[in-house]
Amino acid sequence: MQVILLKDVKGLGRAGEVAKASDGYARNKLIPQGLVMEATPANLKALEKKKAEIEAQRAFDKQVAEETKAKVEAVTVTIKSKAGENGKLFGAITAKDIAEALEKDHKIFLDKKKVDLDAPIKSIGATDVMLKLYTGVVAKCHVEVVNG
Repeated sequence: MQVILLKDVKGLGRAGEVAKASDGYARNKLIPQGLVMEATPANLKALEKKKAEIEAQRAFDKQVAEETKAKVEAVTVTIKSKAGENGKLFGAITAKDIAEALEKDHKIFLDKKKVDLDAPIKSIGATDVMLKLYTGVVAKCHVEVVNG
């Protein structure tokens, strides 16, 4: 079934594109969730009118991501956590902790899913964490974990 993507769908494409999806997947999951609509001639004509709007939104989102990148790379995120004598933390610093520290200390609002942390931080010290802000926009965030 040919469908028009209303939102980005992993494995199919980005919003505004026409893609081919299996009939069951489209009818049972994508259409009820409002992610796609069937690619009828009328819907394709409406898509052509809406493409400029979609491109403008993407450009705006990328600009916001670039601004956020500049803010993030200019600051150091300091997180206090209890640690033992050898510098190992009693807990761990996760992507959620980093996102919350950015919001609380620096007023940078970021979804925890954008924090690319391979494994939780389990020791005191400085670490560089990558933030995937937008397609092609990646920021390096300097995180410092201190005993507190």
